[in-house]
Formats: sequence, C-alpha cells, structure tokens
Amino acid sequence: MEAKLSKKGLLVIISCGAAKIWKKNPAAGPTPASEAYISSAFKVSKQYAEKFGEKWLIISAKYGFIEPDFLIPENYDVKMGDEGSISADELHRQIEEKGLNRFQQIEVIGSKNYYDTVRQAFEGKNISIRHVNKGIGFPPVLINFLKNLMDENQEE
Repeated sequence: MEAKLSKKGLLVIISCGAAKIWKKNPAAGPTPASEAYISSAFKVSKQYAEKFGEKWLIISAKYGFIEPDFLIPENYDVKMGDEGSISADELHRQIEEKGLNRFQQIEVIGSKNYYDTVRQAFEGKNISIRHVNKGIGFPPVLINFLKNLMDENQEE
C-alpha cells in the first residue's frame, strides 16, 4: 500500500452511476449531482474523494466533468460512448474552462471505460493519472476496497 495520501494537487474524479434519485423518487426535480447518483458504490467513492482530494468531480457521460453541486435537471440514461454522450472535444474544452490542468495528480474511480475517457481527455498534459480501482469491479468488492483504503490512510 502507498504512504499517506496528500490532498494538495490531487483531483479525484468519480464516475456517475445508472442509479439516480429519480428511480426512488420520480417527482424529484433538479438535483445536485452529489445527491442525484444514489448507488452504494457512488456514495463510498464520494467519501473517498472528499477525504483525499483537494477537489473532486464527477464524470458524467452526458455532462462531462461536473461539480458536486451541478444541478442535473432530470433523469437520463447515457453511457460513455453512447449516442448523445459527451464528446472528446467538449471534455478538452471543460478541462481548460475549469482549470483542471493545474492538478499534479488525478485519481479516477470508475470502470475502465470511464478511466480511459479521463486519460484520453488529459492526454498531452503533464499530469499523473491513476485508476484507483483498476481491476476491481463494482459492489461489493469496490466498496470494501475503498473503505480499506480510507482506513489505511487515516489522517493523523
């Protein structure tokens, strides 16, 4: 396991999820992204990101790199690479617009598809990108893996 993780210069990007608030509450209106995605994997990924990242974002197949307080207007079902998913050009624009190239390191929590999308979006930037859950699928293994990482890296 690595030494204690440092927040400074670390951007954590977590993938969105198919399970959204509108599944439980179809009448829910526009909802902040941090509350719109409701899977157990997303919730633990969010805890990890809040604990270790200087900043954290969600990568949405529809909206790209979004802030936790970004209002998602309604339910959607788009996966990376689907028709209607965000383009590489738009992701590049968002990196510049949001100043994401200022980070020294990026950690991605999500599927290989989402990791590859982030890696390609930051191609050519001098930023270290790590796939936190490389080779580890989603619940319950991912949840336990992230909880163990958080436990092992308790701040002193």
